[in-house]
Order: sequence, then C-alpha cells, then structure tokens
Amino acid sequence: MPTLNQLLIAEATEYEFKSELEVKHPKSWLKTVSAFANGVGGSIYFGVSDEGVAVGLPNAQKTAEQISELVKARIEPAVNIVLESFRENDKDILRMQIEGGANTPYYYTGDGNKIVYYRIGNESASAPASIINELILKGRHQTADVLATNYKFQDYSYTLFEATYKQKTGIAVERPKDYKSFGMLSGDETLTFVGALFADQCPVYQSRVFCTRWNGLKKGGLYVDALDNDEFQSNAISLLADSLKFVRHNSSVKWKKTGNGRIEMPGYPSEAVHEALVNAFVHRDYMIQGSEIHVDMYDDRLEIVSPGGMPDGKRIQDLNIDDVFSIRRNPVICDIFSRLKLMERRGSGLRKIIDGYPSNAVPSFRSTEQSFIVTLPNLNYGALSAPNGDDVGIDNGIVGIDNGIEDSVSKILNAIVAEPEITQKRLSIATGLSVRTVAREIKNLRLGGVIRRVGSDRSGYWEIIK
Repeated sequence: MPTLNQLLIAEATEYEFKSELEVKHPKSWLKTVSAFANGVGGSIYFGVSDEGVAVGLPNAQKTAEQISELVKARIEPAVNIVLESFRENDKDILRMQIEGGANTPYYYTGDGNKIVYYRIGNESASAPASIINELILKGRHQTADVLATNYKFQDYSYTLFEATYKQKTGIAVERPKDYKSFGMLSGDETLTFVGALFADQCPVYQSRVFCTRWNGLKKGGLYVDALDNDEFQSNAISLLADSLKFVRHNSSVKWKKTGNGRIEMPGYPSEAVHEALVNAFVHRDYMIQGSEIHVDMYDDRLEIVSPGGMPDGKRIQDLNIDDVFSIRRNPVICDIFSRLKLMERRGSGLRKIIDGYPSNAVPSFRSTEQSFIVTLPNLNYGALSAPNGDDVGIDNGIVGIDNGIEDSVSKILNAIVAEPEITQKRLSIATGLSVRTVAREIKNLRLGGVIRRVGSDRSGYWEIIK
C-alpha cells in the first residue's frame, strides 16, 4: 500500500482524501464511489485531510461498518469495495478501495435522486447524457459503433470503401460476407453505425468536419475573421482526405538551397498531421448529437478538436503519454481504419505525433469531459522557423501530406475518365465526396482550364483539356 507522501505525487484521479466519514451527508463521498465504479476504480482514504496529512479516525472499525451499510443502501447496482485500516504517524487511517465495475452505470440514490457520477480529472461530476449512454453500452458489453441502425445495406453504395480496400490490400471485398465480418452489418440487411459511417452516401449527420484558417493567432480579427474555411460532411474516408487537403492548401513549406538541389521544411510534418486527424476520427464520441470535428489553423499552430474526452474520464494533460493505456471508444472503427492501412492496430498514435516533430517543438494534448484537443506547432513560425537568407524560400501548400489517400481532385478526374457523361450528382456517389465538395472542385477545375463540359448538363460529357 502506498504511503500518503507517495499518494501526493501520484495521480489524484485515482484517490480522494476525507478527514472524516460524513454520515448525515454521505453524498459528499458516495458520489466518488459511483464515479470510481463507473471508471477504472480508485480509493478513498478516511482520516486524511485534503492536504494529505493524517488526522486519524476515532474508531476505524465503526467507520468501516458505517461505510459498508451506506454503500449497500445508496449505490445501485451493488459495487465491490475492500476496506483496510493502517496506521500512519500513530493515526488510524481507513482505506476504501473501489473496483471499476462491469455492470455500469452505477447510481447514487438518495434525497429522491438517482444520479450517475463519473471521474473527470480529480473530481467526481454528474455524468451528461453522452457519458451515461456509453456506460449503459459498457454494462451490456457493447460499443456504440456496432449498434444496429434503421438503414438497409441495399440502399447504400460502398464504391470508395471497396476501392480503397482493394488498393491497400490487393483483395476485393466480398458482399455481404466481409461486411458482416467487419462489423458493418447486423444480420443480413441492417447496417450498424460503422456500416453507415463508411457508406458513400453516409447518413450520419455528425460525420462532419469544420475547417477554418484563422487570420492571426486567435479566432476572429479586427478586419478579417477567417482567410479560408470549409465544411465537409461525408463518409470517414472522404472526410480524412478532405481535411488533409485543407491543411495542405493552407500551409507553407520553407526550402533551403543545397549543392544538389534544395531541402524542404514543411510547417507541419505530414505524418503528425495524418496521425492527429486519424486519432480524431477513430476515437471521437459519435453519440454527442450535433457534434463535429474542428480543424482550426492559426499563424503559429494547428488545433484539431474532436468530440468526447478520454473514455476513462482522466485528463490527458495529467498523464505521461508513454504510460497512457490504450482504451478504444470505437474498436470496430479502429479495426476498419487499420484494415484500410490508415492507422496501426497498436495504440501508438500520440507517440507518433510527437516523434514527427523536432525536439525544439513539442505537440501538446489536452482533454476535457467533452473534447480532446491536439495542438501542432507551425515549424515555419517565429523562433521555430529557419532563418531567412538568399538561399531560403517559401512555397504555399505542403507537398505529399495525403499519405497515399487519393485527394478530391484525383477522385473526380478518375471518375470522369471512367465515365465522361457522369453528372455531378453521380460524381458525388462515385467518389464518396459531398455534393458541395464536388461542385466546388468542378468549378475550380473549369476555371483552371483543366476540364470543360461539352453539351448540356443532362446529355453532354466532360472533356479533360490538360
């Protein structure tokens, strides 16, 4: 058992101190019992002040009996606790160890209320609806990504998913056998949530990304709020490609001449950007209605904000990244991203983000109960930037940040080559891109003299000029 001094330098998310047992107002500590049981467990030390000083209990045995009675009467369902007493500085201390339970959610009942608590940082807070839903699924040994939906398999196409799978693995997807084994089908006809998420015509409203290139170092400005912005709503593969493209188009690459050519110095390492976005897509909480991922670019940094905090309620900023145990909120989504070669199965994403940067610029991670934020420094800003000189230049747009994912323009041009008569609506279905994205890219391609439409929109065809 750790000493009080050892506890004071340990993670406060895993324990609490109580100078005495409050019998008349037990909610003050029973809410922590509920929170620990709904998480990974923890301990409450009775007879210890908030500062970690042993003040002792007058009767440890009687206190233990009262604790047992109150836990049994006020916590539903029954929770496993272990009580043990010890002495420190000649004071009697009682430790109550609460196990993380399998029958979540665990409720505190009393005063006419029935409340679910969960651990956020070093506090026990009333759980919002999204957390309660997660706990209900955990108690059923389920995850949200495999819940059955009202969508039918035959009503949706999977052109982009199947093409990407074939490209990455060299194996064609078998219908419906592979869809069932991947966890995308419930039964023979009904799509699971993850099945809907990867459909060309993705019906999941919260499968969205808001991208903004802000003017300066914060949101908003005196004259111009945003230099560029876009909103994407589509399947997970398209969202990743579109988000990467937005970052590329709003970034810069410094270069330095050498004897044999030049060395390119991107503001954002491509692997770090890719890993940070993938982390957002696979670990976000899709059950928070009306939520979306935000990609905010400033002069000095890139911030990626995804809905949902750490699944165990801890705060990432309080932890050592190398000691973070991988808990996957959406294991089936993670599995499919892994099958598509877009991420590794082992939980090394945060470490790969850090390793993508030089030692003088470290990405940071922060989480709250409702969000997870990754901040990537811009290597071409301020003190981090290489010194200017005659042999140093700068180009707009990071080259090669797509990491093998076909970008929007390539998808559209390939679809046109395959079917010159294709309409914009059918282009959206064939490429898995949103109608808005297709319309924007077609407009840019036409203005750039890359393509033109011969004949009418209904009966004509596309011609690639260059």
